[in-house]
Amino acid sequence: MSSFRKVLGMHVGQPTSDGAGVRLTRVFGGQGVERFDPFLMLDEFGSENPDDYIAGFPPHPHRGFETITYMLEGRMRHEDHLGNVGLLQGGGVQWMTAAHGIIHSEMPEQEEGAMRGFQLWLNLPGKHKLGKAGYRDIQPEEIPRLTTAGGVGVVAIAGTFDDGQLKQVGVVQRPDTEPHLFDLNIPAGGQVSPRLPEGHRVMVYVFDGSIELEGHPQAIEASRMVRLGDEGELRINSQQGARVLLIAGKPLNEPIVQYGPFVMNTREEIEQALRDFRDDRLTE
Repeated sequence: MSSFRKVLGMHVGQPTSDGAGVRLTRVFGGQGVERFDPFLMLDEFGSENPDDYIAGFPPHPHRGFETITYMLEGRMRHEDHLGNVGLLQGGGVQWMTAAHGIIHSEMPEQEEGAMRGFQLWLNLPGKHKLGKAGYRDIQPEEIPRLTTAGGVGVVAIAGTFDDGQLKQVGVVQRPDTEPHLFDLNIPAGGQVSPRLPEGHRVMVYVFDGSIELEGHPQAIEASRMVRLGDEGELRINSQQGARVLLIAGKPLNEPIVQYGPFVMNTREEIEQALRDFRDDRLTE
């Protein structure tokens, strides 16, 4: 008999704003973030009203982790102190490793229309928090897209998608945290059973439609995320059709100390980051 991953928690995002006033939904982040280790935060942004996004994210610093921005609709221009310039557009991904320090901006390249997407923060182990910063601009055509035998569309952003029949390596592979990130488009009456490593932290965020998880008695509606146990199988069903983000990673099991855009292991390291930013040494 199959044993399915248990639902440990249900999370409903809270409206907030960031940057220069961009309206978004914080799905998780802040207090109790250890429950999501190695992930630190997930934001969803989406609006057809330019007043909600036009101010963008002017230059700001980061240290100690990675950011993954996945755009569904719209265009955002990235620039950073390393000289990187990238245009994030519908279907594309921006993968930024802040590490020792990076100062970047993300500004809309549109004055009207829909802008929708996600930003996920992924922690770095202590041994790499002060490593070299980096940035990768991933165009939509670089990201593997496949359809399972059951008709489920898969966008393989990170890790390896494997349902026992199809196996597809995603466009990004990372050590230590071994992240898996898939956009799953499940048709009405569809089902998908991705295989994920035992011991990985697993979250499923429904951003359209609704799903049912094998072994869980209640349907999970849009704008809700479930946090699952570290062992067992995962089977996602959808009676009406759904689109979900499947997020998984290997916990670091290290202390997490966060102050705004800096995430380190100790308070002393946070204080050093603040001094480095003040003294223009964050990006040395």
